[in-house]
Amino acid sequence: MPQDEAPPPALGAEPGPDPSGRHVPSEVARTYPCSGCGADLQYHIGQAQLACEHCGAVRSIAVDAEDEIREHDFEAALARLAEQRLARDAASEGGPQSAGPGLAEIRCDACGADVIFEGRLTATQCAFCGTPMQREAARVAEGRIPVDAVLPFGIDREQARASLARWVRSRWFAPNRFRREGVGGRFSGVYLPFWTFDSHTVNAFSGERGDHYHVTVGSGRNRRRVRRTRWRPVSGRFERFFDDVLVLACSTEDQSLVARINLWPLERLKPYDQAYLSGFLARTYDLELDAGFETARARMDATLREEVRRRIGGDQQRIHHLRTLHDPITYKHVLLPLWLLTYRWKNRTHRVVINAVTGGVSGERPWSWVKITCTVLAVAVAAAVVLMLLQGR
Repeated sequence: MPQDEAPPPALGAEPGPDPSGRHVPSEVARTYPCSGCGADLQYHIGQAQLACEHCGAVRSIAVDAEDEIREHDFEAALARLAEQRLARDAASEGGPQSAGPGLAEIRCDACGADVIFEGRLTATQCAFCGTPMQREAARVAEGRIPVDAVLPFGIDREQARASLARWVRSRWFAPNRFRREGVGGRFSGVYLPFWTFDSHTVNAFSGERGDHYHVTVGSGRNRRRVRRTRWRPVSGRFERFFDDVLVLACSTEDQSLVARINLWPLERLKPYDQAYLSGFLARTYDLELDAGFETARARMDATLREEVRRRIGGDQQRIHHLRTLHDPITYKHVLLPLWLLTYRWKNRTHRVVINAVTGGVSGERPWSWVKITCTVLAVAVAAAVVLMLLQGR
């Protein structure tokens, strides 16, 4: 069969560098060639298929009914990672070894982002800072935890731009020219890595409940009512299950921006298939699994302390001790989609991130100090008028 008539590779196979952590030979980099014109197919946003931007050909993404998204035992994973590190250390002491199973990735020299190249791409710009990167700079990363699930892009560039336009118009304290002209620039689609953690907790606490009451003290002109608090000890025990506590698994300058759009429809997660990544960059994690759980644990602890306060009741609460047992703990490694855009306003660079499923926008914006000053003065004048009226009465 002539080469140009060779059947396309089956979707769901493993022929190429893969951010899931599964190793595949670098010489057979995974591509999705169009059967009509030979160009690379890309994921068709909103459809479970790949599409050719040149001739319009489409190909469905194969879905295995037996595939499911599995939770993994956290403690078992830590033990396995420790064994792998020991094995790599022993191999390095024994002299040069082959790279072995690993992951082809590229680090941006400017911002430090680790990203995955897809298909036949030989050069591109970093989605985070715009610095050019070459595939020849790829390296092998050992011991990556495989990706379990991916949330495919749900809105395209035009829909993202419409969400951005609405966000710009709603910035009341931005300069009028900014709100009128909007934001220009090219969107970059990227998948960011996240950990999700489930944990069943058993909690024992002790503290004090404070109930307010009032008494009358003094006499004559000094007679007055004062508030006091009656304290009594409280203790208890309860269970609480945490489901899919989400932790961003990479360090990025946009971390605070990402946190503001951290509402994801995780019920739409799909079992990992590299086809969903075709045409996009996928960043690899640099926050290790154990560190990710420490972040999740801090959030769980804050929630548990609030629940303890509710259980203690009363007008005030004192928590003396809270002991929490996490058992079991499970995790998933997932990829979630974002549209990123960097724009300049009066010689300053600003960044915007858009949730590529819900359309939620978070970004840096210019401020109109004229508007802010006028608002502050108006509030001050209104407060002065109210005070004068009260004094007149």
